[in-house]
Amino acid sequence: MISQLRGKLIAKSPGEVVVEVNGVGYGLQVPLSTFYDLPDVGEEVRLLVHTQLKDESLCLFGFLTQREKELFRLMIGVSGIGPRLALTVLSGISAEELERALLEGDVLSLSSIPGIGRKTAERMVVELRDRVAETRGRERMPYGGEEMMRDALSALMNLGYNRSVAERALRQAKMEKGASSLEELLRESLRILAKTT
Repeated sequence: MISQLRGKLIAKSPGEVVVEVNGVGYGLQVPLSTFYDLPDVGEEVRLLVHTQLKDESLCLFGFLTQREKELFRLMIGVSGIGPRLALTVLSGISAEELERALLEGDVLSLSSIPGIGRKTAERMVVELRDRVAETRGRERMPYGGEEMMRDALSALMNLGYNRSVAERALRQAKMEKGASSLEELLRESLRILAKTT
């Protein structure tokens, strides 16, 4: 499994690059968001790689950021979205805007991307909203009030609580007790949830 390549960029065109590592040229498919930020041909580049083995062929997909790679991997887990369509999505919308659309359920923005119809956009929101919220909550730094709420929400959802129910309990816990640490916030939220279930 190839997960990263570092070497000389020997060719690039929209959607595809070739990186030479120790005399071997690796062809990778990339979204336009990665293509736009690549260095000049002949310079060193480091790409994060998703490797796919299908029908005895090996396909490599390259990304400059971990966030793009994670979103790509989340998308190809959605029924009806393959690697090529996932690359199209990342080419048509920034990672930040994609996250926002998924978190806010913005089906209109998603369905404006070529190849994404309304039903696929709705499926993306349903299947990816919570997973994007979880990963976003984990990587927010430095740790503060908003980050603490995101981490607490992620923890409650991992315990099986519905998002809206968990959010309500967290708001109530914060308002009533003014919890100043993640542990306090979770303890108080779980106490509130135990009363309501």
